[in-house]
Amino acid sequence: MPTTRQAPLRVAMLAPISWRVPPRRYGPWELFTSLLTEGLVERGVDVTLFATADSLTSARLVGTAPTGYSEDDRMDAKVWEAMHIATVFERASEFDLIHNSFDYLPLAFSRLVDTPVVTTIHGFSSDVSLPVYQRYNDHGSYVAISDADRHPELDYVATIHHGIDLGQFPFREVSDDYLLFFGRIHPHKGVVEAIDLAERVGMPLVIAGIVQDQAYFAELVEPRIDGTRVRYVGPVGPAERGTLLGGAVALLHLISFDEPFGFSVVESMACGTPVIAHDRGSMPELIRHGESGFLVGSPDEAAEAVPAAARLDRATVRASVRGRFEVARMVDDYLELYLRLVGRSLVARAG
Repeated sequence: MPTTRQAPLRVAMLAPISWRVPPRRYGPWELFTSLLTEGLVERGVDVTLFATADSLTSARLVGTAPTGYSEDDRMDAKVWEAMHIATVFERASEFDLIHNSFDYLPLAFSRLVDTPVVTTIHGFSSDVSLPVYQRYNDHGSYVAISDADRHPELDYVATIHHGIDLGQFPFREVSDDYLLFFGRIHPHKGVVEAIDLAERVGMPLVIAGIVQDQAYFAELVEPRIDGTRVRYVGPVGPAERGTLLGGAVALLHLISFDEPFGFSVVESMACGTPVIAHDRGSMPELIRHGESGFLVGSPDEAAEAVPAAARLDRATVRASVRGRFEVARMVDDYLELYLRLVGRSLVARAG
């Protein structure tokens, strides 16, 4: 008997528009969206990516904003965000599911359409946005990016850790002689603490990342950059990330906030470079203490961890990422969730 071929799942992927997808340099939410979109397309999912018009994707691209508003200061963020989000929901009936990777604003549209909406919550820098998530808690499907980032006042359908493309982060068996800070230059990220630690253990420090807090950089970071013991190399794009991460003795992630995930932490370990991090937020979910890095709670513990990190087997560090944080696993987890939610939605509509 002839078999009926099931139509592919139709997914609208709603990306943020601060940066292009994938980002040229910085843009973790855009990076996540790109990795997930491309992985879903490879699985045969019919994906329409709503992102900036200059984005690069194998999916169908719908671009309202010409480029990221963080890349063009002539753009008004609110104006372009409003048009961008509206475009998705005006076409909601064309899709089986909308995946919101934009944050809380699209939730305000979610009760106006029948299409189920999955929202990946990329973390809470504060509870300012919490009332929006609470209002749609009984309607939306929330995904946490780590168990540590689950808010006790919200319900979640899953925790799905991010995945990375291991092929973009080649293994380095032997490191060069420097420590590395890689991330936003902001007080929460521990740049000054990284400089202090490198000075204490007598090793050079390389700093890479966008300056998010200009006053903090000018007052506390820039005066200590001498080009030799402390170097600042600016934002680093995808082509250079693996080389810089792989060459470090250790990545320093001495955060003063509860980190929701941390792409650079996983990317560093993928290169074989261990991570020394404050024991906060998702760090215990990412780092295997004594195997792929060290979780520390004080400057003394951090100083002791530097020579210990240099002695770790770098092949074991890379192996700790394989499987757990590969993009294929992330795509599988999301696809399983989509099918579960769409099935429930179809039953509800039939009733």
